[in-house]
Amino acid sequence: MPRPGARAVIPAVPEPSALPPWLAHALRAQRGPVPWNAVVRGALAAGPLLLLAVAAGRPSAGVIAALGAMFAGINDRPGSRRTAVHRLGVPALAGAAGLLAGTYAGQSLGAVPLTLVLTGLGFVGGAVSAAGPVASAVGTQLLVTAAVGAGMPLPESGRQRALLLLAGAGWLLLLRLALPTPANRGVEFRFDGERAAVAAVYEAVAALLAAAGGPGAGARRAALTAALDHAQDALAGPRLRGRAGAAADRRLRAQYAAALPLAEAATALAWAGEALPGRAAQGPRRLAAAVRTGGPCGPLPAPARTVPGLRALDDALLHAADAFDRGTAADLHARQRSRAAFRRTVLGAAGREYGVRVALCLGAAAAVAQALHHVHWYWLPATAVFLVKPDLGPLVSRVLCRAAGTVLGAAAFAAPAALLPAPAGPVALVALSGALIPVATRHFAAQTAVVTVLVLSLIVAGGEPQASWGRIGETLLACAIVLLVGHLPAPGRHGGGVRDRLAHAAEAARAYHRHVVGGTAEAGHRAAARSTAYGTGDRARRWALRREAYRALAEARAAVDRAAAELPAVARHTEGTGELAATLERLVDATTACAVQLDDTGRLTPRLAARLGELLDALTAQQEREGLTAATAKGPVTV
Repeated sequence: MPRPGARAVIPAVPEPSALPPWLAHALRAQRGPVPWNAVVRGALAAGPLLLLAVAAGRPSAGVIAALGAMFAGINDRPGSRRTAVHRLGVPALAGAAGLLAGTYAGQSLGAVPLTLVLTGLGFVGGAVSAAGPVASAVGTQLLVTAAVGAGMPLPESGRQRALLLLAGAGWLLLLRLALPTPANRGVEFRFDGERAAVAAVYEAVAALLAAAGGPGAGARRAALTAALDHAQDALAGPRLRGRAGAAADRRLRAQYAAALPLAEAATALAWAGEALPGRAAQGPRRLAAAVRTGGPCGPLPAPARTVPGLRALDDALLHAADAFDRGTAADLHARQRSRAAFRRTVLGAAGREYGVRVALCLGAAAAVAQALHHVHWYWLPATAVFLVKPDLGPLVSRVLCRAAGTVLGAAAFAAPAALLPAPAGPVALVALSGALIPVATRHFAAQTAVVTVLVLSLIVAGGEPQASWGRIGETLLACAIVLLVGHLPAPGRHGGGVRDRLAHAAEAARAYHRHVVGGTAEAGHRAAARSTAYGTGDRARRWALRREAYRALAEARAAVDRAAAELPAVARHTEGTGELAATLERLVDATTACAVQLDDTGRLTPRLAARLGELLDALTAQQEREGLTAATAKGPVTV
């Protein structure tokens, strides 16, 4: 789940052109400030829970609760408190259900029926995981805890295990809701996630304006989309009650809504390809500072009103200043995934393809593990579940990072485990690992290393012998299984997940285009009403469609880039999808420029009309070539 206030992901290591994509991906990591608040929560979550259980003479109960806190810590990404309940709570509920089902299946079924049950769960969990970031976390926790419940020898019953897992996750969620952010002293801490996310939008607008006319404009536009996505998610969910909370909530929503016309104007100016004076970016920067501090924005420097884009930017700045003063706005557009769309994804090509891969990996890993009669046989299927997740990067990159991280984590655990006394030593390592998880999530190998130390510490704290070398062997075997299954030929067309996201992005782009360029009469009415319809009616609908188009496009582009970084044997199945994604990006950018032009004059310039026609023709041809049915025929483009 773009997480996220979130800064744009920047490669920590330059990507040498000589390296193949799958290897270059393994060398990349996210960069950004250390999330100290998440580090504090991690230190106060699993370790203290384990310490209390050990002190009470129930170390096995502490192990389960610490596992719940660990899973919640992996999902504890920057964002607002109101969305944390959904982002952390729903996967925790799925994990409890998996632990309950796995425990009873492991106690009552033999090796073959148990393998079949886990395989069936693998298909369900994999299909659900294709629906989005939270759904991916749901599917992962369901399957990992099912494997743990089936194989981990613990005295607690299935119901007790499920409750303990929920208690661990609930404790970290409570810390997430209650602890203030240290960096935001003096500002109402309940809204620090929303405030940082909205401020990042204004900073991204300023960065795009500063980059207009240069080679970095495309990357800045993508960063603006990511910032808008993150802010939209941070403000989603129920409104807060109480006079103070409701007023602050309305103010932040108004500030987010005021950023939408600024983002539209900045995108149109970047599309024009002409450099702008530095004065153009000063206004959004001052608005970003006002959001962060909670103070007034003050006077904003006005850009010269020489072209439609600059006139739209000036109007948007005036509207933002008014919105900041009044603190009210129309209802926020929140992205809603319908049940029909969820079912379509889960039951469609993307869900079936991913479900089959996960089921084969989980079933094969469970069968091999039980045949080896290893005491920790559940490690193998649990590791396979993590490895098969496509949102963690290309397959070979995941395997390399997992293997390297496990070896590093086992080596890092060996010395402290031999020197530190029990039970204080394992408890301290669990607390330290919990604190490092929020930083380690920036790279899969680092996350694997930290989680390996935490899991090995839990095993020792639970009274079992040290198992570093066994952990390495099981991981390497899981890597081999996932590599094999991931490259097996399968019926149907490969790349269903990529094409499913591209189809949705194309549908959203065409809906946005139809709304903006619906004929000269409609465009003329829109231009005539532009002074009175700001933020409501036609413009509100347009901004909602624009947000959906850019968001769907960002998701599709991420899927295309991941598929392109696979080994050639897998990457060839999605060849040509990058060209389609690029055409969609150009179409949505051009449509945004059209919206600004129509608001200003009521008519399209010949350049814009010709460009739209070219892009729509190219999009239709590429959709047909990729087997994606064009949603609608090209509409009229009138000058």
